[in-house]
Amino acid sequence: MIPQFAGLNDTEKKLLIDAIPMITALIAGADGNIDSEEKEWAAKIMKIRGYQHPPALEGYYALVGTEFSTRLDQLINTLPTGTEERNKMISDELAQLNDIFPKMDPLHAAFFYQSFVTFAEHVAKASGGFLGFGAISREEGKYVDLPMVNKIEMPEGAEGDSFEDEETED
Repeated sequence: MIPQFAGLNDTEKKLLIDAIPMITALIAGADGNIDSEEKEWAAKIMKIRGYQHPPALEGYYALVGTEFSTRLDQLINTLPTGTEERNKMISDELAQLNDIFPKMDPLHAAFFYQSFVTFAEHVAKASGGFLGFGAISREEGKYVDLPMVNKIEMPEGAEGDSFEDEETED
């Protein structure tokens, strides 16, 4: 397993691994329709983050990326089809991150949080706006900042790369 998971139990590790597919399903399905553009864009972001990520997340995106599409499809097939019920179920699962982050090194927790929020934003921008990119729908906007997860600030004096604009490269 990856070093960021030290001290976590198997259930907590699984939630961190499933967080990215869950965020994809939440954001892509917020408007009631999980479309292929959003799934494809999320897979592209996963691929980019597999080789371009902050050192604090070394190994995480490679691990999640190995099963991302399969796990996303499994989640979509097992989640409720009703939008409100599905979004509540995913939100409740993601809220459990609030119990996991305090167990992690503060720097890792902050990077995971930042990573999840920026990932959600990029999925939200996948369909909408000019030529299908750039706009976040009102429904997606309710979830894009992951309000069910407590914000984790970078520790004082922490340095490291962020995810700013890495997904805009082709």
